[in-house]
Amino acid sequence: MASITESSSNYDNLEKQSAKELLANIHNEDKKVLPAVEKIIPKIETLVKEILPRMKKGGRLFYVGAGTSGRLGILDASEIPPTFGVDYGLVIGLIAGGDRAIRKAVESAEDNIDLSWDDLQQHGINELDTVVGIAASGRTPYVIGAVKNAKNNGILTACITNNPNSELAKNVDIPIEIIVGPEFVTGSTRMKSGTSQKLVLNMITTSLMILMGRVKGNKMVNMQLTNQKLIERGTKMIIDELGIPSGEARKLLLFYGSVKKVFDQFK
Repeated sequence: MASITESSSNYDNLEKQSAKELLANIHNEDKKVLPAVEKIIPKIETLVKEILPRMKKGGRLFYVGAGTSGRLGILDASEIPPTFGVDYGLVIGLIAGGDRAIRKAVESAEDNIDLSWDDLQQHGINELDTVVGIAASGRTPYVIGAVKNAKNNGILTACITNNPNSELAKNVDIPIEIIVGPEFVTGSTRMKSGTSQKLVLNMITTSLMILMGRVKGNKMVNMQLTNQKLIERGTKMIIDELGIPSGEARKLLLFYGSVKKVFDQFK
């Protein structure tokens, strides 16, 4: 079956286009991403509903990818603890080639179908966990190996891919296929495909954290106070909620360590 992500760009002679033309045409392609994501919201909902009860019992969410897809999974996973105040082991991103592949490609790592299961086992993966394989092409061996082995061991599996009816999608419980069409630069899946993956990852983890009670109203009340900007944000939340002076709000925030813990004292 032909690969949409490898099919020829809708544009040619890119080197002859002006900067203005290039930017406008890239933007025109990017406009196709949101409608493609909207079509698969029911699939994302199914996945979130399946992960939630597992996570409430102590289960974790694993993202497994290679290259851009692996980096996007790691990016999403790394931002969940500071944003929602959860442990760094709740959402875990794994990339073919290990941490050194985050900055620099590790040749042939993604072609090893067995390596990903070894990586998952190092984290003591179990039946409460969920494995989401991310691969624009839908045929990356490292990612396919992860979901195949996980599924064979009774673990919930899903995938995020940008080709229909891929090998990856055939080996998961919940396939999420975001069909965004050919890339502006032929085969450069860091563009539309990567953008669509980032949006879906945002949706999955943000929804889960809200449903896990890590947000109040529309505020990140469990965020980690890792810099002055976040301390100021937390102070404002307390002022708005409790109607107390800024100095008192700041003292309470620093004493209890989070907005949520301050709110709990005034229930």
